[in-house]
Amino acid sequence: MDREQHSSGTELGRYLRARRAQVTPEQVGLPPGAGARRTPGLRREELATLAGISIDYFTRLERGKETHPSPSVVDSLARALRLEEEEHDHLRSLVTHAALPHSRLRSSGGTPIAAERPTPSRSVRPGVKIMLEAMRPLPAHVVSGTGDVLAWNPGGLRLLAGMEDWPARQRNIARYVFLHPAARDLFDDWGNQVRGCVARLRALAGTDPDAPDLTRLAGELLLKSPEFARLWERYDVTVEVEGTTARVCGRFITDATVYGTRANWRLQMTMDYAREGDTWSVVRSAATTW
Repeated sequence: MDREQHSSGTELGRYLRARRAQVTPEQVGLPPGAGARRTPGLRREELATLAGISIDYFTRLERGKETHPSPSVVDSLARALRLEEEEHDHLRSLVTHAALPHSRLRSSGGTPIAAERPTPSRSVRPGVKIMLEAMRPLPAHVVSGTGDVLAWNPGGLRLLAGMEDWPARQRNIARYVFLHPAARDLFDDWGNQVRGCVARLRALAGTDPDAPDLTRLAGELLLKSPEFARLWERYDVTVEVEGTTARVCGRFITDATVYGTRANWRLQMTMDYAREGDTWSVVRSAATTW
C-alpha cells in the first residue's frame, strides 16, 4: 500500500510506532531528557516503562516478532499511548488480526494475500436501485466501505459537484475530496472531511490490509496527494457507528446520521434533504448492510 506497508512487520507494530511518535514526554509526566531526540514522541524504553513491560518485549511487538500480547498488556499500552476508546478498540482488533496465519506470512516476507483476492463487485441489488429512485427528487447515493460510489439517483450524484464527469469506476468519496478541485469549494469543513476519510480507511487497513480495492485506492492517493500521505502516516482511526455528525457544504449545514456497527458495515445509503429556516440544513440519513 505504501513503502512502510510493504516492509517487514505487522499493522500492529506500525500502529504502535505511529502512535508512540504522537505522545510527548511532557504529556505523560516525563522529563524531555538531555540532548536532541532522534525521533518525535516517546522512546521505546519510555513507553515500555509506562506500560510496565520489558523493552525487549515491546521492541518485538513493534517489529512484528511478537503477535500475542495479553489483554492486560494491550490495555496497559493503550493507557500509556493515551488512546481514546475507539483507538483502544482498534488496537485490540489489530492484536487479533496479527495472530492470524496470513498476517504471519506477510510479516515474514511471504506472498501477499492481496494477489489471491478478487476485487469486490461494484453492483448492488435491484431493490437498492428501486429505493434510490423512490427517493427522488431527494438526492441519494450508496457507497461501499472504501467509499466507492456504487449507485445513485440524479440528485445524489449532482450533490457532489463534478463527480458525474468522472467514469463510474473512478467515483469514490476519498478520491473526490482529495483530488477533485471542486471538493475544497464544496466543503467549508474540508479539513474535517479529509481527516475523516483517511481515518476510516486506516481503520479498514488495520484489519483488512490486503483488500484489493483499498490497496489500489490508498496507493493512488499516496502518489497524488501529499495531504493524504501526511494523514495516512498518522494512523488515526475512526469507524462509522450510529450517531450524527455535521459538515458545512457551501450554504448547507449537513447532519450525517449513520446506522451500523463497528465490525460489520458494507454499504451505506445516504439521503439528503433541505428545509429553510434560520439557516439551510441538510439532513443525511443512512442505512447499512444490504
